[in-house]
Amino acid sequence: MALIRYSPFREIDTLQREMNRLFDNISSAPETENGGLTFVPPAEISETSDAIHLKLEIPGMEPENFDVQVTAESVAISGQRHSQTRTEQQGMTRSEFRYGQFRRVIPLPARVKNTEVQAEYKNGILQLNLPKAEEEKNKVVKVNIG
Repeated sequence: MALIRYSPFREIDTLQREMNRLFDNISSAPETENGGLTFVPPAEISETSDAIHLKLEIPGMEPENFDVQVTAESVAISGQRHSQTRTEQQGMTRSEFRYGQFRRVIPLPARVKNTEVQAEYKNGILQLNLPKAEEEKNKVVKVNIG
C-alpha cells in the first residue's frame, strides 16, 4: 500500500491550473481585424413535445445582414456586423462594439422539419420555431434494466 502525503494546497493548485487553461482558451480565441474577440450570439433553447424554440440575441443588425440555415439536426447562424462611422472628439476615439463576421452552429436535441421553420426578428432577438419531425414526436425507447 502506498502512502500519499496530504497537501492542503493541492485543490488550490488544481484550481489555478484550471483558471490558467480557461484564460489560455480565451486568449487563443479568433480575433477580429480590430483586435477584439469575435462576436458569438448568445442562445436560449427550449423544447416542447411538438417543437424546439430557439432564441438568439443579435442586436444592432438588419435581417439581411445575417444568414440562417437549418438542417434536420442543427441550426447555423452567420453574418457580419459592419462598423458605423464614429466621430472623433479631442483626438480620441473609443469603441467597445464588436464588428466583423460571426458564425455559430447549434446542435438540436431532436430532428426537425427544416422545411417548416418559422423565424421572427424583432428588437434584436431572432426567434426560431422548429417543428419536430414526426418520428421524433412519437418515438418510444425501451430501456433494458440490468
